[in-house]
Amino acid sequence: MIELCVRRFRCENPVCPAVTFAEQIAGLTTPHSRYTPSLRGTLTQIGLALAGRAGARLVTAMGITVGRDTLLRLVRALPEPDVGEVEVLGVDDFAFRKGRHYGTLLIDMATHRPLHLYDGREGEDLAAWLRGHPEVKVICRDRSSGYGEGARVGAPQAQQVADRYHLWANLGQAVEKSVNAHRSRLAEPAPGDAAEKLEVEPAVVQSPKELKIVTRLREQHAAAHELWEQGMSKAAIGRKLGLHQATIRKLVNARSVDDVVAKSLQRAHIVDPYVAYLHRRWNEGVRNAAQLYREIQELGYPGGELAVQRHLRRYRTGRGHAPAPGPKPPSVREVTSWIMTHPEHLRDEDTDKLHRLRERDPELDRLTGHVRKFAAMMTGRHGDRLEDWIADAEQDTLAPLASFARNLRRDLDAVRNGLTLPHSSGAVEGNINRLKMLKRQMFGRAALDLLRKRVLLAR
Repeated sequence: MIELCVRRFRCENPVCPAVTFAEQIAGLTTPHSRYTPSLRGTLTQIGLALAGRAGARLVTAMGITVGRDTLLRLVRALPEPDVGEVEVLGVDDFAFRKGRHYGTLLIDMATHRPLHLYDGREGEDLAAWLRGHPEVKVICRDRSSGYGEGARVGAPQAQQVADRYHLWANLGQAVEKSVNAHRSRLAEPAPGDAAEKLEVEPAVVQSPKELKIVTRLREQHAAAHELWEQGMSKAAIGRKLGLHQATIRKLVNARSVDDVVAKSLQRAHIVDPYVAYLHRRWNEGVRNAAQLYREIQELGYPGGELAVQRHLRRYRTGRGHAPAPGPKPPSVREVTSWIMTHPEHLRDEDTDKLHRLRERDPELDRLTGHVRKFAAMMTGRHGDRLEDWIADAEQDTLAPLASFARNLRRDLDAVRNGLTLPHSSGAVEGNINRLKMLKRQMFGRAALDLLRKRVLLAR
């Protein structure tokens, strides 16, 4: 408790609305204030760092009685920092509510400092901000057409640089689609000679029953192609078969039924690593599922007994032995990661698998070559090779890769600059990540003005 005695002055001018004046002590008192400047500054910093509820809990532990709304009012009362001159600008969007409501964040790439945050991600808003900052020379952005048009209109003097991370991510999506189209060819041929198999395996081998989903896909594929050959449209086929138009498109565009059912056949199951052991023991005469479950449990099987029973149930009807399982094909994600990873960073085992896959499938071999050329162009800053790479990719039969290459032509200058200049959008992505943390800290319910103050001032 501080007992303070100050002088009080009276104004002798009868016209003056202020009758008296109290003496102020610098650094301790301000007019009509309940907090000292020092305490006000402390509470403001706590509000910036922790927002309302968490900040109120902290100041209570410090022995200060302040509500959460007071902390938020102190933050809102702060003046926004001066933008100053910006030569290299970073632009990216963020979601207030994913898929529905978005905003835009502008970053000074030299200092990594947030400059401005506004509602929406339209090019007109970006162009309006850039007209007030003619000193901008470089704009780092993703491949959004709205930001590209806004930068062109608002700052025609600036170079636009497409972010390399988004370029590589878009290429990865094209690669995954291409590998997915070749899913039925990913399985390696069974090892060993056929004659040797006949000597080892019994004459009667009981093949597993086809999965119901695979049977259904075969029937749908046959029905869709029959109606397509009759001249019906995909929408009409979907109405007749009761299937979504996207499913009909997948069935009609498939080169064979194997391309449709391959995903279901290759679906991973918890019993898969132990199928060879289960079939060997089954063929040796051990038909007790509970006993086989205990045996593979000792080998590290993490699942339950019911999954083992369901797998063995298909071999209980009829006579014969369970077939020797062939090698399980790699998943689409695994093959995509092999293609997208630098050869020096791949494990020897994965390198051998990719090499054998490229030998079996010429199209995947060409796909791997295209990806590695693009990677060398991106890491070596050889943007001058972009035109030749796009031309080669467009002429290839790999439709997803050709579509990616054609899409690069729509933003050719920015992509070439991204593959040539040293600028990157890494600082923008870091600030977007920090913004998401601040937004979640306020339970995603903060108004735009409060979120902007915290993003621009909390460092």
